[in-house]
Amino acid sequence: MKPISEPLDFYLLIPCYNNKEGLIRSLQSVQYNPGRFGMLIVDDGSSTPISLQDLVPHLHPDIQIDILTLPGNRGITAALNAGLQNLLHKPVAPFIARLDAGDLCTADRFYKQVAFLAAHPDIDLLGSWCIYEDYEKGTKYEYRTPVTHGMIRKGMYFRNIFVHPSVMWRASALEKVPAYPDNFPHAEDYGFFYSLMKQGNVAVIPESLLTKEMSKSSISLVFRRAQLRSRMKVVRQFGESKWLVALGVVKIWLLLAAPYSMVLQAKKLLYTTR
Repeated sequence: MKPISEPLDFYLLIPCYNNKEGLIRSLQSVQYNPGRFGMLIVDDGSSTPISLQDLVPHLHPDIQIDILTLPGNRGITAALNAGLQNLLHKPVAPFIARLDAGDLCTADRFYKQVAFLAAHPDIDLLGSWCIYEDYEKGTKYEYRTPVTHGMIRKGMYFRNIFVHPSVMWRASALEKVPAYPDNFPHAEDYGFFYSLMKQGNVAVIPESLLTKEMSKSSISLVFRRAQLRSRMKVVRQFGESKWLVALGVVKIWLLLAAPYSMVLQAKKLLYTTR
């Protein structure tokens, strides 16, 4: 990999734990001017550490890529925050993007996100719609959300509008929100996005720029009940409308009571099935 010779447009932050194959698939899906962005992989204590030798053969030689290896499995919140701290010591780039190992980007994702943020300096956080796909069953659906700041603020009482690995945000926003909160287990992204939303404007591109794998081992499924309880804490802490907070909490209680199979079927019916 060549050293950075010109300013970068963004850094791509990717935590990974024991999913080297998924990581390589994700990296291969990333399309952007090779010398204009950097990648930071945070290896969260994988049993077989990830090395540059594993990744270099699959990437363009001009892409700047670094690996931060944590001494043990510390969990995604600690891994993400370690990554953000590491980025503070790198050459300045205006934007930070996220991706998870196993998820796939469209070829135009980063071109569209960089162009959108460059054209809208008032927007601090940008997401996109997303395709959720079960590769084993061959089923998928499109997760659509509100796209403007006002509608997103209302929608966040009831669900996380931002699909975590789809987002890009302005690096300068870290001056006010420097880290993911560690008091919302398995919903650290929800708390992080709420914090960014309270400090500045947010938006969503109304296109599916990411395909996210539906897996039995995903955090949203394995830790579903703990995540829902953390989401309840987020809504209560950040919500400004008592009425909407109450409605949001009621919805989460209903989700806690419902089996996941029923919730998944409802999502497929509610959102655009493909």
